[in-house]
Order: sequence, then structure tokens, then C-alpha cells
Amino acid sequence: MVESLEPLVVRHTHRLPSPTGPAGEGEVAARQFDAALMSVGFKLSAPLLRHLSGLSEATVVDTAVRTLRTVREMVGDHVEHNVYFVDFPANVPDTFDFWMRCITEALDDSKARPGVLEQLRQGVVNLLTLPSYGRYQHTYAELLAAHDELIAAAGDRMTVLHLGGALDDEVTGLYLALAGSATPLGEEGLSDLKALAGHCASGPQPEAIPVRENRAVVNEARLKVGADLLLDTVTDVLRLACALSGGDVTLQEPTRFRALSRPVRRALLAGLDGVVGAAEAKLADVHAHREEFKRLGERLHPHEYPRWPQAAEVFAVARGELTARSFDSRVEELLGAGDVVAAAALLKSAPGKLLRALDRLLRTAAGEEEREAVVAVVEEVVGSVAGRVVLSVREHLHNRADEPGHRRVFINRMGRAWVAAEDRPPLPAPERDRLIAALDAETRRRLPAPGHLLVDPDVLDVALPLSGKATAAGLGVLPRGSVSPVDGELLRFFVYWKQTERTTDYDLSALMLGADYETVSWLSYTNLSAVDGEHSGDIVDAPEGASEFINLRLGAVQGTFIVPQVNLFSGEGFEEVEESFFGFMLRDGEQKGRPFEARTVRMKSELRGPGRVALPLAFLRGEDGRWRAKWLHLYLKGTPTSNRVEGNRVSVATLLRGIVEREQLTVRYLTELMADATTGTTVWDGTSVPDGPVTYIGLERPEGLHPDSRIVTLENLRDLIPD
Repeated sequence: MVESLEPLVVRHTHRLPSPTGPAGEGEVAARQFDAALMSVGFKLSAPLLRHLSGLSEATVVDTAVRTLRTVREMVGDHVEHNVYFVDFPANVPDTFDFWMRCITEALDDSKARPGVLEQLRQGVVNLLTLPSYGRYQHTYAELLAAHDELIAAAGDRMTVLHLGGALDDEVTGLYLALAGSATPLGEEGLSDLKALAGHCASGPQPEAIPVRENRAVVNEARLKVGADLLLDTVTDVLRLACALSGGDVTLQEPTRFRALSRPVRRALLAGLDGVVGAAEAKLADVHAHREEFKRLGERLHPHEYPRWPQAAEVFAVARGELTARSFDSRVEELLGAGDVVAAAALLKSAPGKLLRALDRLLRTAAGEEEREAVVAVVEEVVGSVAGRVVLSVREHLHNRADEPGHRRVFINRMGRAWVAAEDRPPLPAPERDRLIAALDAETRRRLPAPGHLLVDPDVLDVALPLSGKATAAGLGVLPRGSVSPVDGELLRFFVYWKQTERTTDYDLSALMLGADYETVSWLSYTNLSAVDGEHSGDIVDAPEGASEFINLRLGAVQGTFIVPQVNLFSGEGFEEVEESFFGFMLRDGEQKGRPFEARTVRMKSELRGPGRVALPLAFLRGEDGRWRAKWLHLYLKGTPTSNRVEGNRVSVATLLRGIVEREQLTVRYLTELMADATTGTTVWDGTSVPDGPVTYIGLERPEGLHPDSRIVTLENLRDLIPD
């Protein structure tokens, strides 16, 4: 039912679909709803409050219950955040004293005493065998009783929920935005698109679906309602088969194909036959996923359907029975022969591939004449390249300056990261500068005229979301490489996890580095307290969920960088646990309250990555003494077990240096390109807004904007990326 999609609209748009119901006197209930929202850092907009006030009390209460459940989950307040040390951040003991206390308590326990004595005789005590170590010694209710109520502060987060349109219209609008996105979606976005596509398959559709994995999700829904499939490559059919089998439509992970019904087999084979029939050259695409096509052929039984002979050719190519020379192999042959000009001319028919191969072409070129030929081809076809590719190459060229000691940072689609020294020769400056100018001009041409531009200055250093894979799902999360201000005296990290089956131990840690990325100190279960902060205590088992916190006094931090991390010590990985998320809070120096207070949460992101060490973001102290967050969304491979901050501090420092030195394309870059086409630009001061329509770009939508305004916030920042 469409009602089940309401939480998706709230999460993605911060709009509450216009509640419907009998008219009545709902003002009191609406204000109570607003007060309940404010306790977790949300608030009703004035139009939404007025709308609810005109509905019956029962309608308002039902709306409040649903919405509160959604927003509490958005901020991480849907679970109980207990801590080991009940008074945290007060009275956190010295680490060695705490361990000795645990040993003493174990010796007082008749069941534990023999084992502990034996360990003491051997000279090594395993903390995990001590009854009082790593397991909550008090209830959540006892934790609440030990802490004063949080006193509200002007700096507390307040996220406004705006009044949306009718639920069906909001659902359709969100579907069109996600399906038609010019950039790939993250894991959560793809999952949400699947839910929306199932409801919207028979309704309005985007003019284009440029991202192939989005197309696979939409095709799955279209197949179920008997609509025409959107297929123009053989890989589109493979992705659809993965979707039908509950597999990975990005094709990064192998899919175990399920048995498919006869109607589905006919649809997939007809799709393959149509693609190859329209362009036989597309058989060459089979090579990139040859093994997957072999396994799919075992499920489709193409020999049973002689009316689609060209579909059978796909599987013949996969088995090596039929030759289909790939486009890439022809390019490689020309480059192997040193014919860069011919390779560029061939790549002209595949402009996206041309731009992705640009660095190699320029490095391989024998001289200025050949480089000139490459640049000329790029200038000729750049108008046919997807906007996100244009911007990605622009960012790449900017970071290819000839600087000694430069590092290359490699990040795959899953967030796994590593660093290597830059061993490629520099790109010649004349060609590099000319290409940058061409890419800037093309981007400027594609940007819509913004009219009057209203810009929140805090959004200017947000990195352009060239891929949803570079942003974790959550609240207040910025794309990888973004920089955002940190205003507060107390910085508090938190991690929550709930294991699925096996005992699982995650360890929250914070590494402090100096200006040259040398280790200054750290906080973790092996170092519970220091002059600049405290750790809430180690939890080693989470059958009902567990939380760990680190509290830092920013003014006391000795160092230039703070790198929070979540280490998997044992048990289930980030993709195996039932739930896991990380976040941070900011508080004024005098604010007390519980360890977790929803309205002080600035960011909460899901932990879903392939590594054993998660690096959500880092904090940098600028020359002005102010702290800023640098968003990472990275995972280190780590070791199978026993990952600790002490063991990965060198690799973390090396990776951080590479990330900090790399410059991202940001919202500032696009707003500067827009400047020539604006009728005026206003820097938003957080209070007043212009009377007429504007293009507003900011972290959150302000109230009072003209109804004809175009609004771009974190929730739809991808709309800034030109097609």
C-alpha cells in the first residue's frame, strides 16, 4: 500500500505528505506533536503546523505516531543507548585501574576464580574471561536515573519537516527523482527505488534513466506489470536477471541465479534478441561479464527457444564458441602499436570511454602534435558525455598537478580505500589547462539559468555527489571529500550495533594526529581517559544491541587531526550484523544530559562496508584554530580479527594524508560557473529571504521561500549535477 511508502518520502525529502482526515480542532495535539519532535531535534514548519491544527485530534495523533517513529530512526533514537560506565563522561577510571578492578571482582567470584588464578600464574589475563568486563553492569533505566535532563541550547540541531503534497504525488515525485537520477544511488537509495518502482511501474516515468543499475530496478517492476522493458545493451538484461534473483545489480558481487519462470525466461531472451538484432556489435559487451552470462544461460535454456537465435549468440560468445571482438580490445591494439591518434579517433565513437582514457592517451602521446590531436577530439565530443563524467574528469585533471610527493588515492565502489605513490609522469600544463577550460565551458553551458541565486555559505565546501556510492545513508551526511564547519565545545562520537547470530565486538576509537600526521594520542578501550576526553567503556557482546561513545573537549585536543574509527574486533562484519550505525554529537560546554541526546546529533550514518575498519569522517583543525569535518565514508581491509587503533594508525595516517591533499569539486565550483547567468546572488544569513522566486542552494530548506523557488538541499543535491 502507498501508506507504507510515507517514511521514504520523509527520509528523502524532509517533507510530510499532506495528512488527510476529518476536519476538527487538532491544534492542541499538533503542538504536542511539535514538542515531541523538538525533543529529538525536529520541528514542524509553520504551514504544516497550521494544516495539522485544522484536522481532527485522532488524525493528528495517528500522524504523530507514524512520523515520530520515522524521525527517531533517522537520528538513531529508536534504540536504547546504554554505556558501560554509568556516569560517563564523568568518573571514567584509569585503564589499568579498571582492569585490575575487573580481576579483583573475578577473584571474588567462586566460578571465575580458578580460571583467573591459572591465567595469573601464566602471566597473561584475557579480559574477555572476566565476568564484569565488557558487559553492562546496570540497566538502561538506571543509566537514565544517573543523568540530569539535557538543557536546551541555541546550537542544538533543529531539522524542519515541511508540508508536502498528496501522498501519491509525493511518492511519484520521489520515484521520478530516484529513477531519473544522473548519478548512481547508494545501497539504501537502490532499495528505496525498488519499493517505489513496484508501486509506480504503471504510472508516470522519467524521460530518461541514465544510470544502468537504476534501470535494472525499474525493469524488474515493469516486467511484473507487463510493461515494455528498457533495454539497449546485453548488460541491461544481465542486470535485470540479477535483480530478479535478489542479486547485485551493480555487478560487483556474484549473483546466484534463481530458477526463472517460463514467462520471465521468454522476456529476457526476447530482450537479448532485440538488443543484438538492433546492433550486432553489442555482442562484444558479453566479454566483460562472460562467466555471469554462462551461468545465466544455464537458467534461460536458450536452445528451447529457436525463434530468438540472436539471443543464443550471446551465450555462444560467453562460451567462446562465437567470436565478438570487443571495442576495448581494438583500442588496446592501437595503443599497443603506439598509434595514439588512431586510438583517440576510434574512441570518438564512445565519448565516455574517451574521457576516461584521457590521462593515458596524453601520457602515451609521442609529442605535442599527438597531444593536440587528442585534445581536439575531446573538444569535439565533450558535449555528448554524461555530466557526472565531465565533472569527474575535471576533478581528476585538477589533481594531476606536478607536485612532488603527491599520492594517489584509490577508492572502489564499496568504499574500500588504499593509497599509492604517484608514479605517473605529469600531464603537460598547456594541454591540461586547455582541457580544464573546455570542461568548464561545457559544464557552464549545461547549467540552467538560476535566476536569483540564494546560497547558504555552509554548503559551498560540500563535494559534488558524483556518485551515491560516495555517501553513506543517514541523517546530515555529506558526500565524500566534503568539508563542513564544527561549532561546539564538546564533540561526542557514538557507535551502535546489534549482532545477528554470533557474538560481535565493535570497538569505537579516536586517533589524534599532529600536523605531519604523526600519532599524538588515542582514545579506545585500551586508553579510556586522557586530558582531552573519555571513552565510555568496552562492550564485547550485543545480542540486544550495544553502544560505545567517545567524548572530546575540542579546546584540549593536542593535535591537528581527529580520526574516529570503528574497529571490528571479532564476530560479524558491518554487512552481516542486524544493524550498525555511527554518528557524532556537538554540545555546549555546560550541557549535560544522557550520553545520547537526539537533538545534539549532527550526523548519523549507516555502517555498511566490506572492510574491518570503518572511517566515517575526520576532523581537521584549521590555521584559524577552528575545527572542520572532512567526510571520508571509507573502509580499510584490516585483519580478520582483533583490529585495534594501535595497529592501524600508520595506514590511517597515510590514507588521511592522501584524502586531505586531494581537492574535490564542490558546490562552490558550480555556483561560480552559474554566476554569469544569475540575476543576482545573495548569501543567506540564516534569517531573511528574498520576496521573489530564487534558486536556493543550502544544507536545509529555510521557511518563507517563494513557492516558485527551486530548492536544492542535501536531500536532492544530486540535482545540481547537469545531465
